[in-house]
Amino acid sequence: MTGLAVNVDHIATLRQARGGGIRYPDPVHAAAIAELGGADGIVTHLREDRRHIQDRDVYLLRKTVLSRLILEMAATDEMLAIAADVRPDLVTLVPEKRQELTTEGGLDVCSLFDSLGGAVETLHGAHIAVSLFVDPDADQIRASADIGADMVEIHTGAFCDAQAPSEKKRLFSDITEAARLAGQLELGVNAGHGLCYNTIKYFAGIRTINEFSIGHSIVSRAALTGMEQAVREMRDLIRNL
Repeated sequence: MTGLAVNVDHIATLRQARGGGIRYPDPVHAAAIAELGGADGIVTHLREDRRHIQDRDVYLLRKTVLSRLILEMAATDEMLAIAADVRPDLVTLVPEKRQELTTEGGLDVCSLFDSLGGAVETLHGAHIAVSLFVDPDADQIRASADIGADMVEIHTGAFCDAQAPSEKKRLFSDITEAARLAGQLELGVNAGHGLCYNTIKYFAGIRTINEFSIGHSIVSRAALTGMEQAVREMRDLIRNL
């Protein structure tokens, strides 16, 4: 059964908007409610600039998450040290730029093969599974397998943003082909970025994706319906694909 990993970063974004040591809304509390709604995992991205999730959040989530804790991070020495200390169930290595509002694209595994390979080796040495966030590109998928990653998370952002039906169809085909190739290479396959209650329906009948990582659309709906209900609605959509 395809799973749902809920990203709680935007709960922290709302908290940090007020500054001044405000403690609410708490992403740790949101994660617990998301699990009540049926989340199969909790995702959080500890960015170098600490714009939303803070170190305190990650350590508390490790103590409280009952499903799986997935830590997104850049492949830096600082983050590798934190991951080795926290011991999440999975680390997803992502590209990171200070100016971006959110992650804009996948890792260029082909060009960063040596440095990413060192990060993968370090994480495996700490007994942490590793996923690479990549665009739906065959070369990047093959490089991810060659580098020793356990899985990939396929970037779905371009597909979700596409407006023209023909472009959306082409980009969706890229995703499904990338997922198929990853499976053939014995990589686990996750997918995420920009997915919402409408775009998730395109994946009906697709069995090559193990888990969807979704945050912004769930948190947005949660503002109106509550976190548990928002997660439950997305979980039901995924289970009925």
